[in-house]
Amino acid sequence: MALEMRERCERCEVEALVPDGPARICSFECSFCVPCADAMDGVCPNCGGELVARPRRVRG
Repeated sequence: MALEMRERCERCEVEALVPDGPARICSFECSFCVPCADAMDGVCPNCGGELVARPRRVRG
């Protein structure tokens, strides 16, 4: 099962989330840029879950 690698922050919708760049994700695959995740104290506003570093996907 592969993670859905979303391309935009779900909060600000401005930050591009590139597959090999930094991002934060919860267990429901909600995705946020690092500044937004930090502003939300690492808590997903959608499910209340923990936001953790999203694994990076090497382009190939």
